[in-house]
Amino acid sequence: MKEHIKFDPVEGVTVAVLPEAAAATQEGKDGWMVYLINHNEQSLQNVIVNSHGYGTQPDGSSVKTSTLRHVFAEVAPRSAVPIEPIDPALFHLNNQYWVSYYLGAQIFDKKFIFVPDSIVADNLTPISLLGREGVLHS
Repeated sequence: MKEHIKFDPVEGVTVAVLPEAAAATQEGKDGWMVYLINHNEQSLQNVIVNSHGYGTQPDGSSVKTSTLRHVFAEVAPRSAVPIEPIDPALFHLNNQYWVSYYLGAQIFDKKFIFVPDSIVADNLTPISLLGREGVLHS
C-alpha cells in the first residue's frame, strides 16, 4: 500500500532548535526548544511529529531515548509551533524529528536529523520567521 502513495519532496518546512531560557529543565542550565516552521503560504494539516534520539554514550555503549509523538491539527502559513524542549545532555546523540503532514490532499513526509554535537552556539543562524537565532535543519 505504501508504494501506491506518491511522496513529493518537502519544501518550505523546517525544524529548528533555539536557545530558550523558559525551556530550561534545571535551574542554571541552558534551555533549548525545538520548533516546526512552515514557510509556505498554505496551512499544514494533520501534522504528526515523532521524535527520538539515538547513538552512543562516551563509554561506547549504545543508547536510545523514548519516542515522543506530537500532533498538530493545523500549522498556519508562515508560522512556527513549538514541538518540545530538548535537554542539552542529548546533544551528543542523533536527534531525529520525523514530520508528516498534508498540504491540500497531498501527504508529505521527511526526517530531520540533527547529528551529534551539531546543536551548539557556533551553529546558530538567524531565523527570520522567529526573529531569533537557532540551529536550522531544512
